Amino acid sequence: MNGRVADPVVLAEAESQPLRAVRPALRVGPVSLVLRPRMVVIVMLLAALVFVLFCLDVAFGETTVPLGRVLDVLAGGGTRSQRYIILDSRLPRALTAVVVGAALGLAGAITQSILHNPLASPDLLGVTTGASLGAVAVLVFAGIGSTGLAATVGAPLAALACGLLTAVLIYLLAWGRTAGNGHGATGLRFVLIGIGVNALLAACLSWLVAQADTEDAARAQQWLAGSLNFADSRALVPAALALGVVTVVALCSARTLAAMRMGEDTTRVLGVRVQTQQAILIGAAVVAASVATAAVGPVGFVALAAPQIARRVLRTPGEPLIGSLLIGAVLVAGADVASRTLFPVDLPVGVVTAGAGGPFLLYLLVRMNRKATLS
Repeated sequence: MNGRVADPVVLAEAESQPLRAVRPALRVGPVSLVLRPRMVVIVMLLAALVFVLFCLDVAFGETTVPLGRVLDVLAGGGTRSQRYIILDSRLPRALTAVVVGAALGLAGAITQSILHNPLASPDLLGVTTGASLGAVAVLVFAGIGSTGLAATVGAPLAALACGLLTAVLIYLLAWGRTAGNGHGATGLRFVLIGIGVNALLAACLSWLVAQADTEDAARAQQWLAGSLNFADSRALVPAALALGVVTVVALCSARTLAAMRMGEDTTRVLGVRVQTQQAILIGAAVVAASVATAAVGPVGFVALAAPQIARRVLRTPGEPLIGSLLIGAVLVAGADVASRTLFPVDLPVGVVTAGAGGPFLLYLLVRMNRKATLS
């Protein structure tokens, strides 16, 4: 470029030098991992922040419990009354906030990675609304305050079934020819069709609530705002199990997700069955989002914001899975703490996340528009 000819002696010395890894690697038998100390430190800090917010969520309530006593009770100490307040009354709510936030953050990271679009989150694509429709149908007809089998098992199963059906419908409608002369569901088509399906399902959901009795309709509206007031161990167990399964599936498919970010042609050259892996991973994301929705209701914008925040905090080229999971837990647990400390009334956690997520959505839209204009 500058007109100078490289010295052959220098080139020979450079070629004789052994190649050095840019980042240190950890090798255990046939497994080789790249060590990223900065990322490890940030992930540990995020995990610590999740634990702090979890303890604060347990501490705050009608009677504030000092953090020292909370830690003492969690370690097995405390009086009988303290154990009842913390373990029986407040612990299920705090655990549900962490699990639901983690599930939504992971679901958002998977969908955004596959569809290459920061707007591809379960709540905007209609998956969360479809899951809400199934859960509300069961809860309204069986009674939201019911303690029978319908409320314990029927609502999560109905939410999961309707969430999966919604994803299948969007996937089929978005199926078409891709840029590489293949066939599949591209990110832009998936998002646009998902927004339309979301609007249709929201209308059906409003009609269903309007048909309910006054008491059931009022409770359904509170549930649809994403309230942790209904959180208990019955809803926590299926959400935690779904989070564990989806986390394992996502981590085992981390290399596949990294390959799918490079484009369809490159992904096929690397030997990845694009449509098969796409269906499996989208199914895993739908399971996580649907079960989380069945636990507390639709908590908006967490699945949208968590992967993008994690991507900026960890400075990764794509949406990080573990980082998105932790950021999702931070958002929901932090929103629950804020709803009970910063406002005169106990707001549903979905109201707080929606109030913070709306401006973040506008920020993403403006940023995408600027990139499109510059390109």
